[in-house]
Amino acid sequence: MWQVIGQDRILTLLKRSIKEGSISHAYLLVGPRHVGKKTLAINLAQALNCDDIEPPCGQCHSCLAIAAGKHADVVFLDIDTQLDLDNKTKQSPKTEISIDDMRELHHNANFPPYEGKYKVFIVDNTELLSSEAANSVLKILEEPPPKVVWLLLASEERHLLPTITSRCQRLELKPMPLEPMQQELVVNHNLDTNKAALLARLSHGCLGWALSAVRDEELLKQRSSRIAKLSSLISGDMEERFAYAQGLAAQFSQDRRSIAEATATWFDWWRDLMLTKSNCKRYITNIDYEMTLAEQAETLTLSEIKDFLDKLRLINEEIHRNVNPRLAFEWLMLNLPRREVINA
Repeated sequence: MWQVIGQDRILTLLKRSIKEGSISHAYLLVGPRHVGKKTLAINLAQALNCDDIEPPCGQCHSCLAIAAGKHADVVFLDIDTQLDLDNKTKQSPKTEISIDDMRELHHNANFPPYEGKYKVFIVDNTELLSSEAANSVLKILEEPPPKVVWLLLASEERHLLPTITSRCQRLELKPMPLEPMQQELVVNHNLDTNKAALLARLSHGCLGWALSAVRDEELLKQRSSRIAKLSSLISGDMEERFAYAQGLAAQFSQDRRSIAEATATWFDWWRDLMLTKSNCKRYITNIDYEMTLAEQAETLTLSEIKDFLDKLRLINEEIHRNVNPRLAFEWLMLNLPRREVINA
């Protein structure tokens, strides 16, 4: 049973390919974080190794083993995982996928499937491949072994080598529209209407994030903490701002994804300020902070808001390059408008 929701076009294509035996040797799954790329990759690995007449059944040995991460022929790799020679995993903090990781996968791919029909290699955050690892992937895709399928997952497709993209069948997962997302959360996950409306907006159509927020209340607490810091920094002095920039830079070296989440919160907030200032409140994301947004928007000009949004976009681009993160975040703090903010 396919567990991906809201991706009917992609599922129709994959079902037809499996039925006709026209599976590609490599798929590139692109879309924002939490949109369902990993779920789709696992489901596809199950479908390729399932014995049921309508794969994936979700109940056979292969489907259950893949779901549990214990199938010998399905290997998952991302920046948090380092492979050893026994094909087991161990945790290691990294900021990129190394050439050693890809060499191990390449070596593994040269052997036939051990307990299934296909070997499936799932590489998450493919945009974080080192240059050497990216070239290794390119070589693998140019000379694909039989009965091997590569599933490359990426949230930032523009950071991939065009030659890698061109050698994969590209599947773009689209975020769910607002109303279907709310309905899914209310009907199938028993959320009340108000919370479903909030999570649907905060998730930007990515059901995975909304469900994570349902399971882990800490996500919404972290968001509230970031928003509180935002308000304090607008009225804060440069010492406070630079201390915050230094903290972001230190965190960036350990966990780039958490910084991406923080900058996404910033972007949502300043976009909401622009919409509020433009009398378009019905489109805001942070609907539970409508009064605070209105009060803060009163202290800023539309030009200041739009200018800082441009700065946020630039920082979001630069942090994916070899930029000094401390200098980048300090520059952002220097460009943050300063106003006395009325607390709600």
